[in-house]
Formats: sequence, C-alpha cells, structure tokens
Amino acid sequence: MDPAPRSAADRVPWRKSCTAPWPQGLGRAGLPCAAGCGYRTVQDRLAAVPDAADPLGALRWNLSELRRTLDGVRMAGDPLRLEMQPAWRCDAVEAVASPGSSGLDPRRLDGQLLEGLSFADCPMFDSWVADQRYRLDNCVLSLLYEAALAALAADEPAEAVELATLALHRDTFHADCNAVLVKALVALGEHQRARDHVAKCADLYRQELGLPLPAEIRRALSTAAPAEPGVPATSATVRSYLDAGGASLLAGAVDRGLDQLRLAVVLAQRSTDRHLIAESLVTLSGALIHQAGGRGAEVADFLHRALSAEGPDGASRTSAAAYRELGYLSVQRGVPDRAAGWLGRAMLAAEGFPDEQARILGIQGMLASDTAHYEDAVVALTASGRLAKAAKNRRQQAFSRALLGRVQLLQGDAEAAATSLDRALEWVAAEHWTAFEPFVSGLRGETYLAAGRLEEAAELIDRSWVLADLAGDHCYMALAAGAEARLFLAHGDLAAAQHWVERGLEPKPWYLWYSARLLDVAVEVAIAAGSPRASEFVGKLDELASRSGMREFVVRARSHRALLGDEAAAQTVPWLANEIDSRALKAFLAERGTPAS
Repeated sequence: MDPAPRSAADRVPWRKSCTAPWPQGLGRAGLPCAAGCGYRTVQDRLAAVPDAADPLGALRWNLSELRRTLDGVRMAGDPLRLEMQPAWRCDAVEAVASPGSSGLDPRRLDGQLLEGLSFADCPMFDSWVADQRYRLDNCVLSLLYEAALAALAADEPAEAVELATLALHRDTFHADCNAVLVKALVALGEHQRARDHVAKCADLYRQELGLPLPAEIRRALSTAAPAEPGVPATSATVRSYLDAGGASLLAGAVDRGLDQLRLAVVLAQRSTDRHLIAESLVTLSGALIHQAGGRGAEVADFLHRALSAEGPDGASRTSAAAYRELGYLSVQRGVPDRAAGWLGRAMLAAEGFPDEQARILGIQGMLASDTAHYEDAVVALTASGRLAKAAKNRRQQAFSRALLGRVQLLQGDAEAAATSLDRALEWVAAEHWTAFEPFVSGLRGETYLAAGRLEEAAELIDRSWVLADLAGDHCYMALAAGAEARLFLAHGDLAAAQHWVERGLEPKPWYLWYSARLLDVAVEVAIAAGSPRASEFVGKLDELASRSGMREFVVRARSHRALLGDEAAAQTVPWLANEIDSRALKAFLAERGTPAS
C-alpha cells in the first residue's frame, strides 16, 4: 500500500460497492477460523501473507489505513470483524449469502474481484485472489441461472430470457442456462426463436467441442404431455398417482414410476390446491434426481415452481425438501456458497420434521467434506445418522455412514473408514440398495488400498466399476475408474493406470467432486509416466477446484504445479494446507517435499 496515497481511491481498489470477500475460513461475519489451521487467530494468518520484517506491524498499519480510507466501515477486534454502516455494502458478501436474503440483483455484478490488479510480489495473496475470482465468477453465474429459473417459475419469461442470456455471456456452453433460455422463449410463444437457438447450440457444441447437443437443451423444446381425457383433477386422483409412482419406483420400474409422477403433476396443476402442486413437483423432482440421475434445468425448474406454489417461507416439509434438493444440486454442481444458503433455508423450513433434518444434515456433511471442512462434516454426518436411526430410515443411515467413511478415508484414518463403510454396506444390502453400492464398495476398496492390501482392494474396486458401468451412473464410473487407476499405480503398471484414467474421463459426472478426484490421480499418473499431459490435467484440476471451493484439491493442484517446476505455487502450498485437517494430505505433501508449515 502506498505510504502517501493521493486519494482514498488510490489507497484501496474498493468503492461504495466493495467487491472483496473475507479469506476462506474467516467467514462472512468475521468469525475465527474453525478449519483446524495452524494459526492462533485470523490476524496471525493475515500477517503470514506479506513478506515484511514485522508482519504484525505491517498488518496493523494497513488496517489503520483501511479504517481511515473506508469511512463508515468498521474493522476491529480479535478476531477481526467487518461491520458496514448504511450506504456501504459488499457485493461479494451478498453474492455468497443465503439465496433470497439480500435482494441482490445479479445483473449488476459485471466486474471481477480487484479487477486489473495483480500481486506477483506476494504469491500467497495472488493465489488467494485468483481462487476467489474463480469462486465469485462461478457464484455469479449460478445467481443468474437461479434468478432465471425463479423468473420462469413466477411466469415472467421475458425476465428469464434476459437473465439466462446474461448467464450465457459468461459461459456459452452452460447446458442448463441454454435450456432455461429455450424454456423461457417457448413460454413467451417465440417457438421459432427457441428452435433457432437449439440449432445454434447444436452447431456450437459440434464445431467447438466435438460433442452432440446436450439432451437437456433438446428436451427444453417439449411441453408437458396432457393428462388422459376424463381423469378428474382431484386431490384423491393426484395422490393415487403419487402413491402408484412411489410403488413403481420401489419395485424398480423407474420409467413407469416417472410417468405416473408426471401425470400427478399435470393433474395437480389443473387443480386449485397450491400445496398439492408443490408436493407433486417436489416428489417428481426427487424421483428424477435420485432414481433417474436428473440434475439439469428441468428438475431445477420443477423445484423453483414448487417453492413458488408453496408460498412464503415457513416450517413446511415440502418447502424443506425443495430447498434441500436445490442445495444437493448446488453441491454436485460445485457451487458451495449457493449450496450452503439453500441448505440453511431447508433447515429453517424443516423445524419439527426430524426425518427431513436427517436428510439435510447428510447433504450438509457432503458439502463440508467436498470443501475439506472435515470436522464440520463429521459433526453433521454423525447427527444425520442419529436422527435417521430414530426415524428408522436405514437408507439415510447408510448414506450418512458411507459419507462419514469417505471423510475418514480422506483424513487418513483408513481403519475408522473401513468400519464405517462396512456398516454402510450392511444397510445397503438390507435395503437392496444396489444403486448406491458402487459408491460404498469403491471407497471400501480404497481403504484396503491405503492399507497396502492390493488383492482385497482389487476385488471391491472391480465390483464398484462393474456395478457403476451396468447402471450407467457417470458419477460412480468416474469414482471407480479413479480407484482402478490408483490401484494400478500402486502396482507400478502405468499403462493400465493411464487406461483407467482415460476410461474415467469419458463419462461426464454431474457431481464435480468426482471429476476433481479423477483429475488428481490423472496428474499423478501423468507425472509418474513423464507424460506431457500432466500440465493439462493440473490446469483443469486447479481451475475446477478453485471455482468449486474444493480446498484440498486446490492444495494438491498447487503441489502438482510445484513438482512440475512452478516456484510460486510451491510457496502457496504450506499456507493453504495449514487450514485442512487431514493426516493423509500432510503425509502426501511431506513425501512431495512441500509440507504444511
């Protein structure tokens, strides 16, 4: 910072609409870091950033300058807290706040965090800024997408067109935003324009990516099928179709079950019972997500329409389920800030419904695990399992215990992970939940791999791949392929490991954590093989992890970069790794020669 700045604007690159978020771990309210880092206070962490003879003195001086410059903004306390007075606002904080809580119009977020500035003389801070730029860009894109869906649900298709178009300016290939734009054009009655956009997308995907048109864009042109003539749109008929659809799904007749649930939605929408409409839409959405792998704009549109039908916020099982599913979709899409907001609203709406709270806590634990807040994940998943047990929901128990096993494996406690995963496998078998078995078996195989028991590992990892492949589940296929690659890497068979990396890269999983984990092992295999693709893989991993808040994968990507000769990346690794409570990560970095400080 210039010791004799010419003006307030010269001193800091902020204006009345401040675009600088708190560092990861500090939190929106300026709370102390609870991520298990090695710093006593947030001030200690901030002081570790500058290269100064007296770091704490430099921090005090900079804070005093900021206080003088930012009239109306108070920064004080230990830990530091930021308090903004009226007329001051921080758009970055609002962007990551709970959905609907700030009234933020995403259309005005057209800049970049600390735009035009670079900090090459301070690699740690430069790395942090780059990560936050990716994170906020991803968050703003998600805000525009969600706002377009909400406008569509509120019968404001012209606004949905505007918002979806702005989103596509940020990411032309965003399939869901393209689908929302097509749906909005159809709702406006501009069918030819909608067909022209679909044709344009088909050409773009083919010419630029060598890929076919995503199915969700094509499906956006279609409209709901009319109900059978003569079927009365009464509460009794709707609930009959909901019950029949649920029974079909339990029997494994997924297509028939979905047809029955879609008919229930059509009939409900012909009635005047808004709660019944919401309940039908949420039931169909849950079936599409968890039975048919639905993750795109169609299911998100149903959920927003359900919330619109259900009305104002309040304690409602239907609203809680809709918020939870939106949070689940955001977790899988790698937008943790939006996911946290949706799940927070879900928990408020679920007051008095412990079975629903168990489901929400399971997804919150999943989110905390993805972002390497492992202790928070353990707390949430343990509480979820306890509530699920009281509700006698064995599937939820299996889900939460399996995710707890994943956390324990990632932390380096293979023995505890094996115990958790064995218990989850028992519940999966008791429930005949074969769709979930590839996840649990694959992770259990990795616990054997971590223990050096390669034969037992191969048996379960192979089973995981076969089950995932037969089901056509792209997420579990990516997970199993990555485990196969690690297995052959342990055997020293680099050709086989490379083969499995390529197999895993073929499917495109919705759940981006699986993509990041596969890219991580892809880098390791490429480095071991001396392949020039190592730089390509690490670039993809670094960007994906930064955009999605996957802190451990950010650390691992920077460690890979350091091994490939990037000195600036090497300097950031200890600072970033100190936040993450994982013996496995610390062992990995120590072996690499870039240990956490």
